[in-house]
Amino acid sequence: MTKEPSSRLNALCVFCGSSLGAEPGYRQAAERLGRHLAEAGITLVFGGGHVGLMGVVAGAVLKGGGRVVGVIPDHLLKVESPFREISELIVVDSMHTRKRRMFDLADAFCVLPGGLGTLDETFEILTWKQLHLHNKPIVLANVEGYWTPWMALFEATVAKGFVQPGAQRLFSMVDNVDDVLPCAQREIDAALAGEPKLF
Repeated sequence: MTKEPSSRLNALCVFCGSSLGAEPGYRQAAERLGRHLAEAGITLVFGGGHVGLMGVVAGAVLKGGGRVVGVIPDHLLKVESPFREISELIVVDSMHTRKRRMFDLADAFCVLPGGLGTLDETFEILTWKQLHLHNKPIVLANVEGYWTPWMALFEATVAKGFVQPGAQRLFSMVDNVDDVLPCAQREIDAALAGEPKLF
């Protein structure tokens, strides 16, 4: 694994739902993040699906003239509509390979609202960072307060002695997707300046 991010945010991996969710704000945030990526010339790396927030953010990047790379396991091609109009669709042999390939392609990670798959991806990338396998930025976008209950659970794991108190430095949380790219770039700059966030 690559421990350090590149000096510039060139590719952002976005974890998010294959559903749109119950709040209109989720879709609006996904569209806005996609527009920001296209405007900044930052490649989107995502799960390759055409549905839900995944499809929304990818469609917004493409509409803005940006580059989109999707990574999807071959077994999902039978049950989930892939976004074939994207710049590059990479088909892999398993969910595990998918996560590793997305990691390799990205300089940083953003987590939008999502379900069990999004939680799985988020916990794994956080665990890899906790184990010092990488120092790439991880930014949770707390759209409509979606991640507030998750944060309460995280704080409980610390309070109960199962997670070190410094673990909150593994990630950042922002309330507005407008802050995702600046936050990730600041963390990249800090890591390169010798100010690692790892505890």
